[in-house]
Amino acid sequence: MTETYATGTGTWRNWAGNVTARPTRAVSPASVEELAEVVRRAAGEGLRVKPAGTGHSFTAAAATDGVLIRPDLLTGVREIDRTAMTVTVEAGTPLKRLNTALAREGLSLTNMGDIMEQTVAGATSTGTHGTGRDSASVAAQIRALELVTADGTVLRCSADEHADVFAAARIGLGALGVVTAITFAVEPVFLLTAREEPMPFDRVTAEFDQLVAENEHFEFYWFPHTGNCTTKRNNRSAGPAAPPGRVSGWIEDELLSNGVFQVACSVGRALPGAIPAIAGMSSRALSARSYTDIPYKVFTSPRRVRFVEMEYALPREAAVEALREVRAMVDRSPLRISFPVEVRTAPSDDIALSTASGRETAYIAVHMYRGTPYQAYFTAVERIMTGFGGRPHWGKIHTRDAAYLSEAYPRFGEFTALRDRLDPDRLFGNDYLRRVLGD
Repeated sequence: MTETYATGTGTWRNWAGNVTARPTRAVSPASVEELAEVVRRAAGEGLRVKPAGTGHSFTAAAATDGVLIRPDLLTGVREIDRTAMTVTVEAGTPLKRLNTALAREGLSLTNMGDIMEQTVAGATSTGTHGTGRDSASVAAQIRALELVTADGTVLRCSADEHADVFAAARIGLGALGVVTAITFAVEPVFLLTAREEPMPFDRVTAEFDQLVAENEHFEFYWFPHTGNCTTKRNNRSAGPAAPPGRVSGWIEDELLSNGVFQVACSVGRALPGAIPAIAGMSSRALSARSYTDIPYKVFTSPRRVRFVEMEYALPREAAVEALREVRAMVDRSPLRISFPVEVRTAPSDDIALSTASGRETAYIAVHMYRGTPYQAYFTAVERIMTGFGGRPHWGKIHTRDAAYLSEAYPRFGEFTALRDRLDPDRLFGNDYLRRVLGD
């Protein structure tokens, strides 16, 4: 087993740089047995334990002053079952490695988010999702889980085995144990046609329900300080594959979405007064385009411009009214917002702490360029979202606590009761979990 003891430079930071932690030691177990021994040893020493993936969460969900588990060596595909149509992967496997491995085997997940840097355990534990009329979050595609609990036991759960644990642990926030392997449902690889086009704010909001109903995957981005949006519709296609041209794809995905956008954000941070003009230019720069490719090449895109983010899940019928309130708030405020606001949807699911648990859901996500003061904007947006009974994304910035969340989630008590049983001494606890789950 590889152990690295924290020294003067042993500080852990998340991707956005807004969370830091100084663990007593960081450990990279090479097997489930080694990980279980790490958990038992830490418990004996009175140290808390947290696994940390790639740090793509904007909250302190993975921060610890105890033992930090790095899953770098717990990666790879364990098994592909073509009869059950499942794949079992080690918890530390990055989503991008899972996607490319599945594609080589002629398989795919049904739906996914737009970033694939996260580990499978980190992405599912915090409720990472894409957009979908019929297909839900990454965690909703889980068919079985393996986790090490506080006493060092390796617990396997599914709908047929420890079903009460399975109902909660698919989005477990790291509170129930350390996930070591995940079994996902997969299907034969298919083609998606993406249709991206600009659309006025008033038209998108007026036709939102129709656009969601008519497309398997619909999302849009509104550019604050403008009446402009860009829309994206992804639907299954009989083919043939027609990926973006190398030059046009580079212009859209790298130059405009990363390179020019990075410069625009830097200028906006230095000169906030220029942001409305920049937003107007940015929203007009992206032109309509269509392309057809395998799912992960359509769903995901590179994100090289670093930012902080807050996202709320609302009852889907409240989405348009809430977004209009956000627009009105920005228009009457001195805020200058350089990042577009993202709107996505998800069907209802049955996971205890899923943001879509028990209700058809729409997501509204707001971002700010890293290093830009975000508190005033996020606070104002959060006030609007909580007015609609919003549920914050577990891995994104928010100020909600257990008192609020226990009202927002009908099955909150089911989750905390299971936590009391599996981790009564809070071996996997930290300050973030104390706030959102209570003690």
